[in-house]
Amino acid sequence: MKKVEDYVRSIPDFPEPGIIFRDVTSILQDADGLHLAIDQLVEMLDGVDYDVVVGPESRGFIFGVPVAYAMHKSFVPVRKKGKLPCETISAEYDLEYGSAEIEMHKDAIKPGQKVVIVDDLIATGGTTEAIIRLIEELGGEVVKICFVMELAGLKGREKLKGYEVGSVITYEGK
Repeated sequence: MKKVEDYVRSIPDFPEPGIIFRDVTSILQDADGLHLAIDQLVEMLDGVDYDVVVGPESRGFIFGVPVAYAMHKSFVPVRKKGKLPCETISAEYDLEYGSAEIEMHKDAIKPGQKVVIVDDLIATGGTTEAIIRLIEELGGEVVKICFVMELAGLKGREKLKGYEVGSVITYEGK
């Protein structure tokens, strides 16, 4: 039986020499790969008590919504600044070159709700750290963070200390 990592396309020297780019779209392009990835994310949540799934655009939507649907939970999108129509809260975070800002509707998380974050990839952990700040500002409690892939060499877990983090696939490099 194939594993999720068997569906990941590795592209050497992208975006720069020495980097191996791990392409999640090849998981999405294969029905079996997609099914396996979603099933493993759902399994990662076995025994976890939570109310809502949060995912950042765009690949957090792709993986988070099927998890929320399978577990009969609600889904809250986190978007780039200026994309949500109602009153929002925002958090800025650092990128490799510069910074970015994400937003969530101010009424998306109710105080005391238990939240699971689902995304495709953890690299440096900056985006997820910003999402945690938004959830906690609204009174939510992050009970688990799930990724399809982890680039362990970028040490993203260090920014998420104190939170339960799981990854379907872990690559040791960058």
